[in-house]
Amino acid sequence: MLRLTACLLLLMRLAAFGEVHPPAQVTAGKGFSISTTGSGDASFYLISPGHVAKREVKLGQDIPVDASDVKKAGRYLAIACGSGGCNSAAFYVMAAEPDKVSFFLHPSRVRVKSNDAINATAFVFDQFYNLVLTPVTVDFKVIPKTGPPIDRPIKSNLGVAWMRVASTPKQGPVKVIAEVGKASEPRVIQQVASDACNLRIKATRTAKAVLIETDPLRDCSGNAIPDGTIVSFTEIDGKGKTTVDVPIKKGIARTQLPVNGRAKISVASGVVIGNEISLGGGL
Repeated sequence: MLRLTACLLLLMRLAAFGEVHPPAQVTAGKGFSISTTGSGDASFYLISPGHVAKREVKLGQDIPVDASDVKKAGRYLAIACGSGGCNSAAFYVMAAEPDKVSFFLHPSRVRVKSNDAINATAFVFDQFYNLVLTPVTVDFKVIPKTGPPIDRPIKSNLGVAWMRVASTPKQGPVKVIAEVGKASEPRVIQQVASDACNLRIKATRTAKAVLIETDPLRDCSGNAIPDGTIVSFTEIDGKGKTTVDVPIKKGIARTQLPVNGRAKISVASGVVIGNEISLGGGL
């Protein structure tokens, strides 16, 4: 009987002290009110992911919460403490409308006409840099040096949107833009020529050797292979096999090879093999 009486007295004290009733969910950066029951003075605490606020309040009245106190998204705890004890209630602050986008583009250089070569990833934030977890549309725009732009609207998932797209046929800078509402972030990727295409050589007799040179080197889309790319010339004659590696200069690779009797000379660049020419006593 005494224990039951003590429990009833405690419940009466807590009932007189009151409770706090915040909304279940609010938006970051927007002020609101927390309703309370009971009467008397109390200390109110607001515990958030970023800080803790405290002030004195009157129970039975609404407690205003300033917009500056709810900028960080996450779980909040509202606590009121008085002579009768403490009561608390949790609520959640959700991100505001999309306002910023953080954008990553990979890689920095890519070969032309490569499937799924351009990888773009965007993170969507509100004005307080909270990740916007609700799905929103991110507009990816690929603007090549020549030709029409490519538009790819992608729905975000838990604040992230990503896409892969093939590189375009022409070398040069390609701009990729990620847009969410008024927020826009541009990045640039450099497209470079692919492997040589239709690699061919020709030979010219000199006084002491044979001059071997390529036709102007281009890939299958017509892009010039950059100077410095290595071209390998291989000669097989009566003395054995000789290979010479030569960098491209002004679009052409050339070298001189001594020829002893009959010989076969071939050319390669990377994984691409060109034509083979046969040399006899004369050209």
